[in-house]
Amino acid sequence: MLRNRYSNLKFECGTDEAGRGCLAGPVTAAALILPEDFLNELLNDSKQLSEKNRDFLRPIIEENALCYSVTHIEPEIIDKINILNASIHAMQECIKKLSPAPNYIIVDGNRFKPVADIPHSCIIKGDSKYLSIAAASILAKTYRDEYMNKIHEEFPMYNWKQNKGYPTKEHREAIKEYGTTKYHRMSFRLLPEQLEIEF
Repeated sequence: MLRNRYSNLKFECGTDEAGRGCLAGPVTAAALILPEDFLNELLNDSKQLSEKNRDFLRPIIEENALCYSVTHIEPEIIDKINILNASIHAMQECIKKLSPAPNYIIVDGNRFKPVADIPHSCIIKGDSKYLSIAAASILAKTYRDEYMNKIHEEFPMYNWKQNKGYPTKEHREAIKEYGTTKYHRMSFRLLPEQLEIEF
């Protein structure tokens, strides 16, 4: 059973991101504050849930949260500041939009940079330990999947509707055949083998 609180503070916020290891599309973060008495048996780390269950839980989370926000950071920014900084930046932007403002932040993972002077704790595998981080992981994942489904219409040859921009064999074959798009992260190793220059 996931725990509701890490601190004993009322406005504790959970935050997480999705899409960090992808070759294309944004990195997407979500942050939210759940009521102190919030419980849900089904709620778990988004990676442990089926797409159907994530889609089922999203409106429940949105209706019950005291506040929530979602932020996409585009590939152009990822290439400029690197994926770790982009992930942290996405989570920070989400937290700044919350009202009421949180008085404690719990973050999935082991790296974060402070937002204003709000105390925070990084929790490894936090999305399988705390309800608010698990809920944030579901919002981040479902909003990002929606985004990838939309840009799939523009570039169907990469099959983002299926692979969501992750480095599948099919996605890499398509990059080899069709080249890159404005949605690809140019700072990532898009193809497994580096092309050698022939003299």
